[in-house]
Amino acid sequence: MPHQSVSEHESAVEPQSVTRHQPPPPRTVLPHEVGQHEAAAQHQSSQQHHLAAPHQAGAEYQPQPASTPHRPASYQSVTEYELAAEQTVAQHQSLAERQSPAHQVDAGQLAGEWVGDSMPTTPLRTARRPKVRPSEGGGPSGAGARGQGRRAPERPVKPGGLKSPIVKRIGIGIGAFVVAAGLAYVADLVLSSGHVPRGVVVAGIDIGGKDTGAADAELRTALGPRADQELPLQIGDVQTRLTPKTAGLAIDWDTTWANIGTQPLNPITRLTSLFTTHTVPVASTVDGNALDAQLTALRVHDRPTVEGTIAFDGARPVAVPPVPGRILDVPAARIALIDNWYRGALLDLPETAAPIAVRAEAVERALHEIAEPAVRAPIVFAGKNNATGRLEPEQIASLLSFAPDGQGGLAASFKQDVAQGVLGPQLAPSEVEAKDATFALTGAKPTVVPAIIGDKINWAKTLELLPTLVVAPQERTAQAVYEKVDPKLTTEAANALGVNEMMGQFTTSGFSGPSGVNIRVVAQKVNGAIVKPGETFSLNDFTGPRGTAEGYVESGIIDHGRPSTAVGGGISQFATTLYNAAYFAGMEDAGHTEHSYYISRYPAAREATVFDGAIDLKFRNTGQTGVYIETSTTDSEVSVRLWGTKTVNVESITGEKTKPTEPTTIKLPKGKDCIATEGAPGFTISDTRVITDRKTGREISRTTRTVKYDPIPVVKCE
Repeated sequence: MPHQSVSEHESAVEPQSVTRHQPPPPRTVLPHEVGQHEAAAQHQSSQQHHLAAPHQAGAEYQPQPASTPHRPASYQSVTEYELAAEQTVAQHQSLAERQSPAHQVDAGQLAGEWVGDSMPTTPLRTARRPKVRPSEGGGPSGAGARGQGRRAPERPVKPGGLKSPIVKRIGIGIGAFVVAAGLAYVADLVLSSGHVPRGVVVAGIDIGGKDTGAADAELRTALGPRADQELPLQIGDVQTRLTPKTAGLAIDWDTTWANIGTQPLNPITRLTSLFTTHTVPVASTVDGNALDAQLTALRVHDRPTVEGTIAFDGARPVAVPPVPGRILDVPAARIALIDNWYRGALLDLPETAAPIAVRAEAVERALHEIAEPAVRAPIVFAGKNNATGRLEPEQIASLLSFAPDGQGGLAASFKQDVAQGVLGPQLAPSEVEAKDATFALTGAKPTVVPAIIGDKINWAKTLELLPTLVVAPQERTAQAVYEKVDPKLTTEAANALGVNEMMGQFTTSGFSGPSGVNIRVVAQKVNGAIVKPGETFSLNDFTGPRGTAEGYVESGIIDHGRPSTAVGGGISQFATTLYNAAYFAGMEDAGHTEHSYYISRYPAAREATVFDGAIDLKFRNTGQTGVYIETSTTDSEVSVRLWGTKTVNVESITGEKTKPTEPTTIKLPKGKDCIATEGAPGFTISDTRVITDRKTGREISRTTRTVKYDPIPVVKCE
């Protein structure tokens, strides 16, 4: 804004009563007469200093009439307007004094510079008139411009702001604090380098602020051995132990230190670490398979639910309510072990309720709807030929049982074997057993004995009626269901076998006592066996187990060259007899084993031994007709004959004994386990079987078998 002369901005001083040589009172400055910029304020200060100069000595002050200032319409009264003007001037003068200290004039100095008059003079206060815009007063100058073209006064400006002294002092203080805090932050960061962040706690060990190496050594010393130490566990009311290392658990030091981290750069974090702690969990390495194996082993402490059921006290049913169980919560227990094993303290592993398959109300329903009606009265099954089977209430209770039905209830089931065991003997007279066709050996030619078709009770179908009968209120009787049973060998099949003459036979003797018992038992078992064309006969398979339950007794055997005893001893003599009968009948050898020691009552190189489940005697029927085996025994002999259609002749050629070996001597303590023997030399011998056609005499085959017998040791009991 360009400077203007003082005359352009002066206004007439309002008249007032003053003494001579005293300047007129200061005129009130109007709000719109104050300048808006810093330069105008400085110019006004300069004008005030100029106007305060003293008058010439002897000059008389003549006040001039002042024109009435224009008051904007926004002010309601002169007093309000003048008050606002004074406030505006005070604000502007304060701003001018701060910005232009060189223009500030001390009132005392002005009074001292006044010469020619001893009376004090009040400095003249002036104010600029507002600049009139050409459009507001009708022209750039003149009375019309002054009276009509004035602009509205500006709003007062409050003192203060960012350049206030208080604000400056606050800013300086904040700056100093920031600098000091920054220096402290840098110093703390430098001094804590290489140390664990403050406030860090690992597994209850405070390592915050410590040297990293020392903290690592402290942690490893305290926590490292815990992998090999037994960890006490609590599972419900059971306490047990587990070795973390065995469960595949160990400390993952690298991850643990990565979780601890380095010195934080956040100043707030560094500051709060002085007053707080931060717990860092220990990371673990986990062998999943080993941990799963240990968790599975801990399941031994589970207490499964005792399911509700129905029990019987004699014929009285009793409801047994379910007893809830608890089992190890394996997923949660796995997490608990991984997260807490390193602490070494008693660890309570979580459990969960074991599932309940039967609801309590289902037990009561089964009691009243099934169990109680079941034992109310006997159940009767009627069979053929006026036979009946009767189940008494206590017997019904013994075969009736209950199990979960998968839907929260109980399902009744019946033990068919128990029911059959009770009813079978009562209904047996009504049944007809099936019998295979066989052969009667009367005279020189066998005859067919017709087969019998069986008529047996079908127990599965018969007992299907039990669930209905047990809940029947009155009628508790049912008919037994029968079915036809065909024989394995029908009459027609027996006639077609071509069994009409003897093919081969053999007899051995020289047994008595327990051996005779066993030989007669096995001979009776084999008697009547039929080997169809193409089939292989196995002595072990045909007889099955040969134990005391089957009627065999303990008898003498040869065990490693020494006499001993075993159940079934002596059966090898029957095996030798059967082998020779099949040998001369022209059967094909399908597998046999000679004794390791020669027994004089058997033909050398043409004998066999058997042992239950280990050593067998087998032969195959290669003919076009069937073979019927007949056996007979006396007190000291056993004979076997094979019947069928004879087509070949068989000759046995026994070789000479060669390569003899002398026996050794064995000395044993006297007692029942020692049986003295004279011993016998060993030797090698062969047998040749020649098979020729019965009709033509043509040689069909010639087979030689060589056998080496070990010497029988001399046993002395001393």
